[in-house]
Formats: sequence, structure tokens, C-alpha cells
Amino acid sequence: MLKYSATLESAKAYAEVEKLDAWIHLYLNEEGRNIPFSDGLKKFDRYYFSPALVPINLFKRCSGPEPEMKYRVDPGWWEHKLGELKKTIEATPDFVEKCAPMFVEYTGGEFVLNDGNHRLQAYKDLGIEKAWVIFWITEEEEYQDFMKKYGELVKDCVVIRK
Repeated sequence: MLKYSATLESAKAYAEVEKLDAWIHLYLNEEGRNIPFSDGLKKFDRYYFSPALVPINLFKRCSGPEPEMKYRVDPGWWEHKLGELKKTIEATPDFVEKCAPMFVEYTGGEFVLNDGNHRLQAYKDLGIEKAWVIFWITEEEEYQDFMKKYGELVKDCVVIRK
């Protein structure tokens, strides 16, 4: 029987039995605190890839205090949360191997980081070069493009369409 937790291990276990979408919605509705994102994902069938360890230099943040961010947040809150996260990562040597994967959409030939903006910045600040992500793709053409360009990154992943 599957036991949910907001960890990489739990995400992988759900993926192994082709229930990764269930894990994603549990995470987004609990620890991720992003119910609108969860609801949006349910509107269409999507390709979901089990967690993959990939170079983080592929991704850019879409959330933060900078003016160019799609999702702007208060600078004080951002810095506080980022500082606390970096302390946790530094105190937990295997943090990347234990925490929940980041969520990354592939659309229009680009990566969109949907969940994990603080983690991405903390990893970059701390010199961490790879992290676990769950890729998701909506359109068949984009799936084919992704596999052509980045298939090597996900060659060992379980892929589901739900």
C-alpha cells in the first residue's frame, strides 16, 4: 500500500505504480499549498515523468521579488524564506535526495518552473548543480520535441499520461 509523504522516495513509489498524478495532487494540496495549480493540472490529460535528476542550469525562476518575475512576491518574505531554506539544506547533507522534486513544465520549447522557485535559488546559491524534478507536458507535439531534445535526461523515467 502506498504511503504519501512530501519526499522524493514517496514520489518515486507512486510513479512505479503509475500513480504519480495522485502524488502530485496530494503534494500540491498539502505541503505545496497550491490548490489552483492542482486544479489546473486536472483539466487536461498530461504526460508526467517520474522524478529525474537533472542539471538545474536548465531552469529559471518565475517567482521572486525581481520586477521581471511573472509571480512577484514581497522581497522581505522571499529573503526570509530563502535564508531559512538554505540553513536547512546546509544542515541536511542529503536534502536534495530527500525533499520533494520540483515541478517543471515543458511548453513552447522551454522549461517553466511551476513549483520549487525557492529551492532552485537556494541550490544555485549553494553551488548545487543537480536536483530532482518531475517534468510534465500537455501537448503531444511538445512531448515529441522534449523527447528529441532531452530524452536522455529521462531515459530511466516512468512516463504516464493522465
